[in-house]
Amino acid sequence: MLDLIIRNGRIVTAAEVLPAGLEIGVKNGKIAVIGLGLDAGPDTEIVDAEGAYITPGGVDSHAHIEQDNAPTGDTWETGSRSALAGGNTTVLAFASQRRDETSLLPCVERYHEKAQGNAYCDYGFHVILTNVTDTVLDEDLPSLASSGITSVKLYMTYVPLRLGDGDLFSIMLAARQLGVTTMIHAENHDMVDQIAKRLAARGNTQTHFHAVARPQIAESEATYRAISLAEVTDAPILLVHMSAPVALEHVRAAQARLLPIHAETCPHYLYLTSDKLHSTPDHDHDHDGVDGAMHICAPPLRHNMRDVEQLWEELANGTYTVVSSDHAPSLYDHPDGKKRGIVTAEDGSKTVDFRVVPNGVPGIETRLPLLYHRTYDPEDGPPSTESAPVHISLPRFVALTSTNPAQLYGLAHCKGSLQPGLDADIVIWHPEAHEGGFLITNPSLHHRIDYTPFEGMRVRNWPRYVFLRGKRVWDRDSGGVLGQPGDGQYLARTKSRILTGQAGRTATGMGYGERGSWM
Repeated sequence: MLDLIIRNGRIVTAAEVLPAGLEIGVKNGKIAVIGLGLDAGPDTEIVDAEGAYITPGGVDSHAHIEQDNAPTGDTWETGSRSALAGGNTTVLAFASQRRDETSLLPCVERYHEKAQGNAYCDYGFHVILTNVTDTVLDEDLPSLASSGITSVKLYMTYVPLRLGDGDLFSIMLAARQLGVTTMIHAENHDMVDQIAKRLAARGNTQTHFHAVARPQIAESEATYRAISLAEVTDAPILLVHMSAPVALEHVRAAQARLLPIHAETCPHYLYLTSDKLHSTPDHDHDHDGVDGAMHICAPPLRHNMRDVEQLWEELANGTYTVVSSDHAPSLYDHPDGKKRGIVTAEDGSKTVDFRVVPNGVPGIETRLPLLYHRTYDPEDGPPSTESAPVHISLPRFVALTSTNPAQLYGLAHCKGSLQPGLDADIVIWHPEAHEGGFLITNPSLHHRIDYTPFEGMRVRNWPRYVFLRGKRVWDRDSGGVLGQPGDGQYLARTKSRILTGQAGRTATGMGYGERGSWM
């Protein structure tokens, strides 16, 4: 007896759009069968998709929720609620080690306590490493990997978080042996720091100078350096939130040499440019000239729309492996939020200093609708590039937002695909004939942040129904969020799968077997 049957939809996988007429049967929270004419019992729930596309629940593999360094950000309750309303059934967030912590275990325990019983959707953790001790490398990382935390994040910038090349090298070696995914925020810290100091010395601290302080070459240099470290250690890596076409050239070159280098981007880099950083002192709700801070993130929004379109081309051609939200929210109208950038002088006058503004933008709920907006059905083909910007296929959309992150982060045994045996995490979109699309406004979203960087944008579709392990937890037309805090379960993850390139290759210029003398 099936608990749920979804009929009359078009099932989308990472490979294809399946023929119309196929039905999804769910039993005990798992997809039990995909077939034709499934038998319903007296207690079987029947859902008519009305011809709409059906995709796997989104796996947002990069979100900052209730971190110690973001006191005005989302809690696990509000962040996961917002994720669910945007079609995400799994979120991977961060447990951040403090500089004075010589072990990772207290950090992980602290973040488990924050999430347990408060999440609307399933979740897991990456660990941010800031203090690389022998205990961390020899004991903690193996312990965490055996308990289902199989990814770490490393920063090449930010004073409280950054690691030197030697620590990056050591962690990559340890992660390689454990099958752990190494995530890297790649920007040249010294370059950014020196430019920012010189900007400040000239009084150029307004919000739009944030993008000037972090030029594309800072991302490009650090990307090349991270790839070089990964090549010499034979370690698969993921370069997170890549925004610079010049940096992506290094990724493409590495992938052409079959190196296991993965890349990620985010919707704000796919839609917004640095003109959003210009503050408007006469804005209705802001007389302090700091509303451009709403769009401060790192790496920054890039200057040119041509750069934005280049990222869409990289999505279509396979350079990128995943698209995540990098949901890193801070309240705008709060002294510890984005308005922390307002500096009051002794005489009472106010200035703005972009260096003091918390980095990051909210986007966990809008990730899927924004990316879906520029998709096409392979049967219809893409719009002509002469009359429309680059689009990605619906299967590519599923790969980037669900299937690839599930595989990359050790969740392929339960998440990321619509196939028998996996969790019944299912998104049913509105039928494509839905008129007018959907307007993004902050009051319509479910986070606790007081703005969205995508205010006023219209997208062509939005998740209509979301099922978490077979339970309907979102119904946009009738009730909105139907789930409860505590519905979400912690996910213990397995080893990462390499999706791009191959491990075990000899590094450029090395002799065969040379690593064996020191690895």
